[in-house]
Amino acid sequence: MNQASRRTILQRGGILTALLTLDAAGPAFAATRPAASLRNVEAIDAALRGGVARNDVAGVVAMGATRNGLVYEGTFGKSNVATGAPMSVDTVFWLLSMTKAFTATACMQLIEQGRINLDDDAAKYLPELSAPQVLEGFAADGTPRLRPAKGVIKVRHLLTHTSGFTYSIWSEVLTRYEQVTGMPDIATCKNAAFTAPLEFEPGERWQYGISMDWVGKLVEAVSDQSLEVYFRENIFAPLNMKDSGFLIGSAQKKRVATFHSRRPDGSLEPAPFEMPQRPEFFMGGGGAFSTPRDYITFLQALLNGGALGGKRILRPETVALMMQNQIGELNVHEMPSAQAPYSRSFDQFPGQPHKWGLSFDINTQPGPNGRSAGSISWAGLLNCYFWLDPVRHVTGALFTQVLPFYDERIVALYGAFERELYAGLA
Repeated sequence: MNQASRRTILQRGGILTALLTLDAAGPAFAATRPAASLRNVEAIDAALRGGVARNDVAGVVAMGATRNGLVYEGTFGKSNVATGAPMSVDTVFWLLSMTKAFTATACMQLIEQGRINLDDDAAKYLPELSAPQVLEGFAADGTPRLRPAKGVIKVRHLLTHTSGFTYSIWSEVLTRYEQVTGMPDIATCKNAAFTAPLEFEPGERWQYGISMDWVGKLVEAVSDQSLEVYFRENIFAPLNMKDSGFLIGSAQKKRVATFHSRRPDGSLEPAPFEMPQRPEFFMGGGGAFSTPRDYITFLQALLNGGALGGKRILRPETVALMMQNQIGELNVHEMPSAQAPYSRSFDQFPGQPHKWGLSFDINTQPGPNGRSAGSISWAGLLNCYFWLDPVRHVTGALFTQVLPFYDERIVALYGAFERELYAGLA
């Protein structure tokens, strides 16, 4: 990213200035009850309660915070449809790709310490990346045609999804490759999933994929700790996030929200779901669980420039860097679905350019539901979502457990929550 681009983003959003100000003067927030500064709690409640009544969701939790602390928490519907247990801020959710924000934070901590450089060849830490192969197509007999990559995969490529690694859910080519070769999907947490080829040369374009799982491997290699231990010691314990991790305990398992699939008629069908609990690797791209209470705490730390309650996990300038365009002239684009049961095609900001930071989607224009230009956001496959607005100092998250991803009813509910939250802060 050139200096002009960096100046444009900083001038538009005031990101670094805002975060440095928060670090110096913003109050740490440790209370568990919302601050009495939101004017339309009833309107937000009504929107979310309506989502349950329409069967958009069986249950939902939404959280909102500013630099002054928590301003909204709402829990509606059932967390367990079999027992009738209600949703709560301590209900456990499988985060899927909302795990990536933890992994990026861990990597940036090591970058702060000088143990990793963004522009290093990733093979310096992970020798298995020393000879990447690009998938060119398939021979007449179905055999994949591979060739050596012309360039190297840098740490920056992994953090920005410009490495060439993709996800089969949004790739017809990689789906076919898995079928032909028997390579497991990354969600199985089998190491053989890392034998996946690239779909394009490193740095050539942006495409969402397993890059952050490689970043998880990188963090483990450099720190000489598993992600389970590294996250606990360097992110979760400092922020008092007691219900977050990869290996779920018995007490937490009792609080897991019921997973549902959307039927063709629009109804919801409950089914069992759990991330592998004897994994061959901890999936930095999507294997963690957390609670709304824990995750909003993490988001508040980012909103406050990397610190909360007197505990720092990142420097303000590092958080600002993570929120800036790191893909230059490349653009984030729609991800067309290749596996309909798991995801619809998705694009958070259709019709407008958006960029990618160090593990976040960045809308370059004001969002349709209230967030400022320069806000960051992402989501998890089971329809959990979050955004962080460094201009208006607002962050929010919505939690459900439903497939397929980017379910239009839940996306609409997420939008309604965001609109009403901003309306209440206006």
